[in-house]
Amino acid sequence: MAIIQTTRAMRARGAGRALYLEDVPLRPLGEHEILVKVAACGVCRTDLHLVDGELPNARYPVTPGHEVVGYVVACGEHASTWEIGSRVGLPWLASTCRECRYCRSGLENLCERAQFTGCTVDGGFAEYVIADSRYALNLPPQYSDAEAAPLLCAGLIGYRAYRAAGDGARLGLYGFGAAAHLLAQIAVAQRREVFAFTRPGDVDA
Repeated sequence: MAIIQTTRAMRARGAGRALYLEDVPLRPLGEHEILVKVAACGVCRTDLHLVDGELPNARYPVTPGHEVVGYVVACGEHASTWEIGSRVGLPWLASTCRECRYCRSGLENLCERAQFTGCTVDGGFAEYVIADSRYALNLPPQYSDAEAAPLLCAGLIGYRAYRAAGDGARLGLYGFGAAAHLLAQIAVAQRREVFAFTRPGDVDA
């Protein structure tokens, strides 16, 4: 396979500015990194916060997109858990320091040196994306690429909250965005009663 040196990507130049299409150079892979050919990438509310300049840690220019499904086309020296052709999911959490008390206790999402896909590192609104293989996820085969993409943000953060809510017969959802939309389906399948709390002016579902 020919060495891939550039990728076409939709780039955010700065707050309040429209995305633009650009050919972006691809740097050499680090030892734990993989190069992924993007098959699908969802659009999350956080991507809109990025474009609107509401994420203080964002770097510009950046390629948004953190609900990424793709296929490995190249591996760094120590990215040995992945094979060429493997399907991977790339979520919001791109990497952490792996040393702080949060990382050591399984709370790496709280790491103060964390990097975030599509915010502080380039994301999936592109043909190819470089990712830390240690934060890439295996995806179950029963979901298509497009079906799996929203699970990498709305699904992950929603399910974490769902588990924390316990096993009660009634479930309250505050707001009804992508995460709540997915959780409501799980709750109904488990025969739980679901209540959605919205603000005045929200459109009836």
